[in-house]
Amino acid sequence: MGIVSGLLLLPLAPVRGTAWIADHLLQEARRQFHDPRAVQARLAALNRALDEGAIDEAAFEREEERLLALLERRARPARPGGRTTTMDRAQGRHA
Repeated sequence: MGIVSGLLLLPLAPVRGTAWIADHLLQEARRQFHDPRAVQARLAALNRALDEGAIDEAAFEREEERLLALLERRARPARPGGRTTTMDRAQGRHA
């Protein structure tokens, strides 16, 4: 980056810094959200909620299915080249 372009873009530095921080926070949140231990803890809490009558069977099954799919996606090895197959797209999976 030249000196002129550096000076012209200097007012945007706070915006770029904020965007960088937001991106890193998002990546960390995604990592924690998909962490198998966190998913298992959410499954345990879901079972407790069902046992206590806080949720009904239908809500339990929907959320359980979603959480088990997260665990399955995390356990499945990534496809070479990070490609998503037509079958994966049909089943709502992304590599």
